[in-house]
Amino acid sequence: MLSLASFTTLLAASATLVSARPVELSKRINQIISASTAQWEQACLAAGGGQRCNPLSVAAFSTLLAAPGPCAQQDAADNMIDLALQLNNNAEMIRLTQIFRQQPRNAPDSLSVLYCQNAPRNQQLQGLFQCQFQGVNDNVFTGNVALGQPGTRPLGVNNLNPLGSCPANPNGKIPDGVQLVTLVNSPGTGAGNGAANPAPAPPASSSAAAPAPTANPPANNNNNNNNNNNAGGGNATGFQAQNARDAQALNQQFASLTVGSACTVGQVACLSDGSFAQCPFGTFVATPCAGGTQCMALPLVNSV
Repeated sequence: MLSLASFTTLLAASATLVSARPVELSKRINQIISASTAQWEQACLAAGGGQRCNPLSVAAFSTLLAAPGPCAQQDAADNMIDLALQLNNNAEMIRLTQIFRQQPRNAPDSLSVLYCQNAPRNQQLQGLFQCQFQGVNDNVFTGNVALGQPGTRPLGVNNLNPLGSCPANPNGKIPDGVQLVTLVNSPGTGAGNGAANPAPAPPASSSAAAPAPTANPPANNNNNNNNNNNAGGGNATGFQAQNARDAQALNQQFASLTVGSACTVGQVACLSDGSFAQCPFGTFVATPCAGGTQCMALPLVNSV
């Protein structure tokens, strides 16, 4: 049975594409989803979360894809808060989870993403909801639901002004494809009172999180892994070298996986056709990547 390497992140690479139609232009709005939880995963490891960190991180960033339901992102954030509370109420993990909860989701149809209408389990997430990307239509939501219909306003909010904003970024929407965690330090005033005065964000540095790679066209996996392993310089640390080998080993295992392959519930992988796969019921279910890109295991370059 396939197992995930603790320090290896699956990247569902995405590109921003524009497709011409007879009358209108439809912009496909995507992001490097793995970047949304990279800092959280490092904070989790630093707090002693060990092998519990990576599976939660991968499960969380997968909810930023278009397919999951309106509450999937909040449910994942609740799981992240649960672990933070177990790790001595880790304030940094809580802060980063609150920001992740507000990260915009992919909008391949250029429509606004519906809001969750269920309350979170944890008070640290109360009043939080996702921002929208700047390129989405403010007046039409996923499924062609018109503004004003159920799900088009955050839970408990009667009049969101400006449209597409969120507590962490109350002045408006987020530039397409950008990670909210790179723009703000504070999760905003919507956060619950249980955050225990989260510590301020650390200064930006090359070791704070893995750099957001550009979309990769289908290519030889070994070459991509070697390029990423050498991104930090010619002399990779033992951690980086081992992480690169782990990524290569995963890609070799992925080469034999297809839709319907047996798996452990909650597992994620890349399939032999380049699709991103999740295991909800014991066999893999595929989610296609954006055109011209593919899913692969890439090594992190974070310092530890």
